[in-house]
Amino acid sequence: MEIPVIDFSKLEGEERSATMSLLHQACEKWGFFMIENHGIDTYLMDNVKQLVNQHYEANMKKRFYESELPMSLEKKGNISNTDWESTFFVWHRPTSNIYETQGLSKELCKAVDDYIDQLIELAENLSELMCENLGLEKSCIKEAFSGSKGPSVGTKVAIYPQCPRPDLVRGLREHTDAGGIILLLQDEQVPGLEFFKDGHWVSIPPSKNNRLFVNIGDQIEILSNGMYKSIRHRVMAEKDGNRLSIATFYNPAGEAIISPAPKLLYPCHLRFQDYLNLYSKTKFAEKGPRFESAKTLANGH
Repeated sequence: MEIPVIDFSKLEGEERSATMSLLHQACEKWGFFMIENHGIDTYLMDNVKQLVNQHYEANMKKRFYESELPMSLEKKGNISNTDWESTFFVWHRPTSNIYETQGLSKELCKAVDDYIDQLIELAENLSELMCENLGLEKSCIKEAFSGSKGPSVGTKVAIYPQCPRPDLVRGLREHTDAGGIILLLQDEQVPGLEFFKDGHWVSIPPSKNNRLFVNIGDQIEILSNGMYKSIRHRVMAEKDGNRLSIATFYNPAGEAIISPAPKLLYPCHLRFQDYLNLYSKTKFAEKGPRFESAKTLANGH
């Protein structure tokens, strides 16, 4: 099963229509996809990954293997309520706390800041493309996500350490993401990420050629009235090597009120005779405008 790959360089030329169609299908049928030629500085991406790996080796690895989880795995066997991961989380918008996060070097903080500045531009561009495909104003997602200070953006940095018994524990248990658009900078060598599609778990290969992995969160599914899907996924523990995951969440602000975009809703609370009257006048016309007129009737206008 081949995962959709969206080439952003094709959005500017003759292949724009086909690329937009591929993006729409990926959001509608898959809920996840890869993007390439996205404009993020590849040196910056590599530098962030290198500095995070160095931070893990120097500050997190020993603490993880000395924690209760590895010892519990040896004693108890199967563990179903804990994740085999070593993580930290930082906020970027509306207020950054990265320089206050204990143990992070200034070099790592600066690299992540520069990367996030570019990534937010990409996330907002992606949100506009989604809106275009949904027939919405291009700023619809950003405006829906914005509180008084704009959308909320944060990053979960995770290492899924080498595991002696990957048959007994998950790297990360099955879940959907609560937020909006998730952009993942992931390992180039170690696999483990899986998404559930058509009754089967699909393995997501390690990212090659500086591709970013994108998946849709619950709030996009709500805003799109179910047209775009938030899909269950998990991370499998691996016996050979550590897996790096740097997942940035472009989310609604905490005070944002998320509802389906009115344009994507079907008419509701409409008297059938009123619909028949409308139908008799528009039977041989397109259905979409008729439904829009029916919404107006249902609202009492």
